[in-house]
Formats: sequence, structure tokens, C-alpha cells
Amino acid sequence: MKILHIDSNHSLLIDQLNKLGFTNDEDYTSSKSEIEAKIETYDGIVIRSRFTIDQQFLDAATNLKFIGRVGAGLENIDCDYAEKKGVYLISAPEGNRNAVGEHALGMLLSLFNKLNKADREVRQGKWLREANRGIELDGKTVGLIGYGNMGKAFAKKLRGFDVEVLCYDIKANVGDENAVQISLSDLQEKADVLSLHTPQTELTINMVNSEFINKFKNPFWLINTARGKSVVTEDLVQALKTGKILGAGLDVLEYEKSSFENLFTSSKMPIAFEYLINAENVLLTPHVAGWTIESNIKLSQTIVDKIKAKFC
Repeated sequence: MKILHIDSNHSLLIDQLNKLGFTNDEDYTSSKSEIEAKIETYDGIVIRSRFTIDQQFLDAATNLKFIGRVGAGLENIDCDYAEKKGVYLISAPEGNRNAVGEHALGMLLSLFNKLNKADREVRQGKWLREANRGIELDGKTVGLIGYGNMGKAFAKKLRGFDVEVLCYDIKANVGDENAVQISLSDLQEKADVLSLHTPQTELTINMVNSEFINKFKNPFWLINTARGKSVVTEDLVQALKTGKILGAGLDVLEYEKSSFENLFTSSKMPIAFEYLINAENVLLTPHVAGWTIESNIKLSQTIVDKIKAKFC
């Protein structure tokens, strides 16, 4: 079987696939149309997020047996059409779930204790102790929306704190010893912290809007390590201004390009983003929650293991 790799990944991926007897070609520079022109000769594709695999691409891939995405989600692939054509889809949420859980916890603790703000001030010669008095996580109620690999990883990290962890998911019976599954309305009634762990779907795009935010009984903190388009940034900014949202840790933004490799789809900076970058109660990172030295290895290993289990 011939596999085309169109994004670079950890070297173990190709090394191990070679040892399993697969032929591996790499093309990290050709355009999508150039790859479409030759994709019929390949049995498999390994991709991160370089471009979208749509119906036109899949129609050209007449011998394709599988697509491996070295990441958690499959939103850059027309999954329904791929499955109709008998293409086996592989993702690797197991590979970076621990990294995402740690990042979400780090963002939350940094916001509660104003670590980034205090750090900047001390570097400027300011010693403002009272202005940087923090709050403690103990005693809070943390609500998770989405309780798959990522949500479960974050809930596990919270076990060392005296907190109540609640989860909401469209799937039934996913709660466990680390989180009690409840309805969305009950979560909005009780949560002091909201952390998103959902894929990008029609249900989750623009999910966190003004109507959604205002259904929360209490002002709350928002953590988003999932997908940027789940949050309407203008509505988030309005809630930050009114105090309905007390602070936000955002590893993802709705302005990201679909490849996740660049921030803006246009050169003009949105007004709402200007507010975020100047807000002291907002923490921003460049879509790196699952982007650790360890996850780089684990993601690639997960893809190898799943290809081996299916085709060897």
C-alpha cells in the first residue's frame, strides 16, 4: 500500500510505517490541485490541517482506502462522503488529550491568580500586591461541555482540587467518577467555570453567543481549547465588558484560518480581537493546547497503531 504524507509529523510515523511494509511518499509543498492530479495512485493519506479534503478531492482519489488525521478532529474532511466511498477515517484524540487537559488547567489557574498580568507588571518595576490578589479554584463548580477524550482529560486533572465537576454532552451516559453528567440548563444554573471540549460541527459553530451566555445564572470564567468558531467573539467581548464573563482563556479563535497555521483570514484586525489583546482578564495562546513535545510523539504513534490494527 502506498501512503502520501501531505503534512510533516514526527519521524516515527514514517519510520514505523516503512517497517510495516508500506510505501511512504512525502509532499509538503504541492498545491491541492497538484496533489489531486496524482492522488489516484495512493491507498492512504496522512494529513494534519493543510487543506480540506472535499468531494472533488475524494472523487479523484479512486484507490483511497484510508485518511489518517494527525489530530483530534476531522472537520477538514467531508466525512459523510468519504464513508460513502468506503474510505476509513482515522483520528488521534488519544494522542493529545493529556496535553489539552494540562493546558486548560494552566490557563484557568493563570487567570484566577493573574499570573500573566503580575508578571508583566513586575518586569516594568511595578510591585502591586493588592491589585494582583487572586482567587482559589477550591469550592468552585466547573462545567464541561463535551465529555469525550479532551473533556475527560481535563476532569481528571481537576481531581486534586476541591471542586464540583459537571459535564454536558449530546451523548448519553458518558459521565464517570470524575464528572457528573447533567443537562445543559442545569450546567448553566450551577457553573462558575465553563470549559469547552467540543468538535466543530453544525451544532457547535457560534454555540457560545449572547443568548447562550446570558442563560448562565452566575458570572463565569470561560476556557476554550476546542475550536474557535464555537465562540462568537463579539458576544464574548460584550460579556467581558459587562462582567457576565469574568475572564477568558482562549487557545483558539474564530479568526483562525481553517489550516490552524495562521491567525487571520484577512489582513484587517477585527475590533473585537483588539479588545481581547488588551484585556487583562484574557489569556491567549496560538492553538497549542495539544501541541507538546510528548503529544507530537503520541499523535504519530496513535496513527501508526490504528493503521496497523486495520490493515496489517
